[in-house]
Amino acid sequence: MIERIGNAALSEADHGSRVWRFHVEDMIACAERVRDYTAGLDHEAFVVDSLTYDATLRNLCLISGAAAHVPEVLRETCPDIPWRSIIGLHERLLGGYPDIDNGIVWSIIEDVVPALLPALRDPLTEAGKDT
Repeated sequence: MIERIGNAALSEADHGSRVWRFHVEDMIACAERVRDYTAGLDHEAFVVDSLTYDATLRNLCLISGAAAHVPEVLRETCPDIPWRSIIGLHERLLGGYPDIDNGIVWSIIEDVVPALLPALRDPLTEAGKDT
């Protein structure tokens, strides 16, 4: 099966064990949770609310893990998404870095996540046109 997203053609080999759409949908769901969990908070309130903090970091990790499974050919069709930074976040949050920079995490929540949602929905919408 060949699926077209913009100028990219994704073959079954690009899909791996899960269809790429599921990984993108996972990223969207987790980004929406991050947005919902942190709505109405400022940086200081976020850091001191351990339940929200932990849940948010978990969802950022899930976004990162799912991003690593999106085929490279699809990543190339979405150059506005900082794929390498998102994928690298997983190592930062889980890879034994006990001193997480909360300022960077907050900037991801405020800047990256809101921009990520429409950028991730675009390839899904584009793929839906072909089905």
